[in-house]
Amino acid sequence: MISEFHQLSEKIRLLAELTQSLRLENKELRKNVAALTLQNTDLTRRINTAHQRVSTLLNKIPAPPQDDHDLVQNHGSEHDDAHDEEII
Repeated sequence: MISEFHQLSEKIRLLAELTQSLRLENKELRKNVAALTLQNTDLTRRINTAHQRVSTLLNKIPAPPQDDHDLVQNHGSEHDDAHDEEII
């Protein structure tokens, strides 16, 4: 009977150690979750800021001409004498 009592006592001690260990691990994991949540919030904000900047820059880029006819109209009327001399 004393042997059974010692075995039970040892199991209770091991259970108490395991419980304490798991509580400490849980506390550390909660700290990690909090830190990662803050980091995630910061990175999301930075991504949104970068997206806004890129969108603004893209909106500033002029649209390309619709077809080759527009290219000829826009650039064909300009005459570049220096370019003609190089060709000749």
